[in-house]
Amino acid sequence: MSLAFGFGLITCQQYPGDPRSDRDLYAQALTLAEDAEALGFDSVWVSEHHFVDDGYLPSLLPMCAAIAARTRRIQVGTALLLAPLHDPVRLAEDAAVTDLISGGRLVLGLGLGWRAEEFDAFGVPLADRVPRLLAAVEVLRQAWRGDLVRGAGGRGYPGMPVRPRPVSPAGPPLWIGALTPPAIRRAGRVGDGFMATEVTPDELAGQVALARAEHAAHGRAGRFAISVHLPVFAWAEDGGWELIRPYHRYVAWKYDDMDQARGRGGPPPEPPAVSAAGEAELRGAILLGTPAEVAEQIDAYRRAAGGDLHFIARLYFPGLPWPAQRRAVRMFAEQVIPRARALAGEAPHA
Repeated sequence: MSLAFGFGLITCQQYPGDPRSDRDLYAQALTLAEDAEALGFDSVWVSEHHFVDDGYLPSLLPMCAAIAARTRRIQVGTALLLAPLHDPVRLAEDAAVTDLISGGRLVLGLGLGWRAEEFDAFGVPLADRVPRLLAAVEVLRQAWRGDLVRGAGGRGYPGMPVRPRPVSPAGPPLWIGALTPPAIRRAGRVGDGFMATEVTPDELAGQVALARAEHAAHGRAGRFAISVHLPVFAWAEDGGWELIRPYHRYVAWKYDDMDQARGRGGPPPEPPAVSAAGEAELRGAILLGTPAEVAEQIDAYRRAAGGDLHFIARLYFPGLPWPAQRRAVRMFAEQVIPRARALAGEAPHA
């Protein structure tokens, strides 16, 4: 059993009214990745979307390569790369190069995607998401094994070698993000790991059981990783909610706004006022409290996952002032992670 900790999800979004330039945001993201490694996190994660007015990070593997070049130990992961929007062979090449730059530290988290605007712009039918994801997984594994790539079911490519190959003969682990039972079963069937989000501990326990059962039923060899990424804010002093509220609100609202924002140019707008009920829902959607309280909440997820969990703390908040952002990452690393490891019965990591 093991408990690992990730930092993310880096998106480099431009918060309304934030004076920082895109160049500033990308430079600070790389600094945060270095901080995460120095502070003892096990991984750092980036996330993908396209054509969003706040500049949501669209190019994950260049960012992962930059993080890899600035670090030495920490795993570098995608949460999630939208596999149906990418040519599988080009993805295999880019991921292999990124993995080589990292020395074998890449974890490729794959998702289906959901925004019609993205699929329309790339000329991909939204209805083809699932077969395109499955085809991508097959092509990635053919390429990284050194097979001649012929595509899903042996069809779609003329049979060509794809080079270079990644560090490991198996290639980077493929963790599949999923929310619904069919998607969770698919993650267990074809993935090396399952990535959960937006769940309670009880919900996570059910999802993990479903994914692991499917993994076992299909005779997949090797360890099957379980991860969950959730918004988190641990603050040792009073006023933690008041500090993080506008930035947590922005991230949550922006996912709803993306569909409304189709084709919208100009600077990103402020989110509208939230009702009292919405405020309560917003607060309930983040692991919030003192470091000890947050560690206990994380431990509930660890136990729900059966004791083996890669917990990705969504500690990256667009717009959060830079000193507070760096302090929040340090506070989590120095005060939450040791407590969570102690609750899990693990010795502190060196």
